[in-house]
This record gives sequence, C-alpha cells and structure tokens, in this order.
Amino acid sequence: MSIITLTTDFGNLYPASMKGVILSIDPGATIVDITHSIPPTDIRAGAFALYSVARYFPSGTVHVAVVDPGVGTDRKPIIVVSGGQYFVGPDNGLLIPAAALIGDPKVYEIVKGDIPDNISSTFHGRDIFAPVAAHISSDMDIDEIGRLTDEYLDLDFSGYVIEKDFIRAKVIYIDAFGNIVTNIPHDEFLRSIVPGTILSISGRQMPFLRTYGEVPKGRMLSLIGSHGFLEIAVNQGSASRLLHLGNGAEITIRIL
Repeated sequence: MSIITLTTDFGNLYPASMKGVILSIDPGATIVDITHSIPPTDIRAGAFALYSVARYFPSGTVHVAVVDPGVGTDRKPIIVVSGGQYFVGPDNGLLIPAAALIGDPKVYEIVKGDIPDNISSTFHGRDIFAPVAAHISSDMDIDEIGRLTDEYLDLDFSGYVIEKDFIRAKVIYIDAFGNIVTNIPHDEFLRSIVPGTILSISGRQMPFLRTYGEVPKGRMLSLIGSHGFLEIAVNQGSASRLLHLGNGAEITIRIL
C-alpha cells in the first residue's frame, strides 16, 4: 500500500485536482491530508507542519508539500530522499527541515520524465508534484525522473537568542488553538530555563510548565509542545489572539 501525504496553502478546492491526478496514476494510493490551511505563501509555517508529522509515517511514504510563492519562476522542482521517505515540492527550503530530521537528505532536481506537456504556470502542485509523487509511489526509480544535485535552498528554525535576562525568538506557527510555536528547540531552552521559571511577554507574566492544565482556565503559560519547540499558550484560550501575534512575528521574552 502506497501512502502520499499533502501539505499546502491551497484551502479547500485545489487539492481535489491533485488527488485526482494521483489516483489516475496510482489508483491504490492512500492519500493523507496533513493540512491545506498553511497561511498563504508562508514557507516557514509549511516547513514546520511537515517537520511535525513526517517522522510518524512509515518508510516509503511520499510527502507532497506545496507552499510556493515562486511558482512559474526558475526555482527548481525537487525530490528529497531521506530516511526511507520521499519529499516532493519546490526548491524553497520547504522540504528540508522534515527531511533532515529523519535522515541524511539527498536532493534531486525533477527533470522532464513523465511530467505532462501542458503545465500551468500557477499550479505546479497539480501538474508536476502530484504526478511525480504518484509515479514514485508506483515504484518508479528516482533516477528516471530526477537528477542528483548539491544546489538547493536550505531552511532551518534558527535565529533565536537566549541570554540571562531575556529571550529573542520568532513565531514559526500558530496552531488551530491559537498556541504560539516559537523557533526555540527544547534542548536549547532547557539548558537555561527550568520548570517553574516565570517569563514575561508584552508585560504579561507566564510560568514555564509541563502542560496546559497546570494553570487555571484563561491563564497564560509556556511549555514545550509535542513538536519539541517552546510554545506560548492560554489554557482553553488563544495566545495568538490575546497577544496579537501571527506567523513570522519576532518576540522578546523576559526571564524574571
């Protein structure tokens, strides 16, 4: 059984045509929607979503991820092979964090192969990435459709600073609960901060705790989320709405 996942910023309509293309080539494919609600053109948020879930899929899974503000330009379409899984999408850094998490990525530029002749300049998800994924899941050899390359765009979640009295970080994802996911990985954070420490953001204090229910309903807290990054949350509320923060925001957290 082949598994193909989809991660896009396309919303509700456009993924259906990608699924139709996949099933026309590989009728036995199991298609899993990771999300189609990535904020439009937010490559970092898309990379985080894929990073958060790819490791839980079995070997042989093909992940199609399309958050592609450069669609139709000279940016490369690529396949990344890592940890027994495949990642198909644009060469804009979107695929690399997830691939690097599960193995040693090898990147292939997609060449003509079995890509249709009529390619929309605005919908490579349907016309390039979906058919390529379906052919891979049908056991096509990567060398038939891709050319190994060392030239590709990387992306990581670095760019944070942890000092004695403050932390500077970036918001990389807002989940459906309004939880604010920062780019600070748990191992770096826990070197400096112990549970029970009081932090402050925008003049609002919050303890660093283990889980949401350790504060009363409506109270702020910080914790390490299941994804392994520092998260700012409100128990049964929205930290994003309370603090008026969105994806990409730069934040300063005081250590009290």
